[in-house]
Amino acid sequence: MAAPNKANLKKLRKKRARLKKKLKCRFTGNGEIPRPVYVDYKDIKLLKQLVDREGRILPKRRTGTSALYQRAVREAVLRARFIGLMPYVAEE
Repeated sequence: MAAPNKANLKKLRKKRARLKKKLKCRFTGNGEIPRPVYVDYKDIKLLKQLVDREGRILPKRRTGTSALYQRAVREAVLRARFIGLMPYVAEE
């Protein structure tokens, strides 16, 4: 294998950047944000997609959720946990 030099590293970075898929917010249909911004805390199937195995809320850079909806997702997850629809931590 060739020794990594600046040119090879630059090519690798470009290739990775092209392969990375552009994420879109799942809550905004065609770009506009409907008002009021609300994520249903009773929709556990959706909320489980936005929470990792340990029970932490995934960041917006990983899910593609817009900042406005990321705040609403946080609120919905906290409500679902408080009511008992979702666990606070993962089951061992």
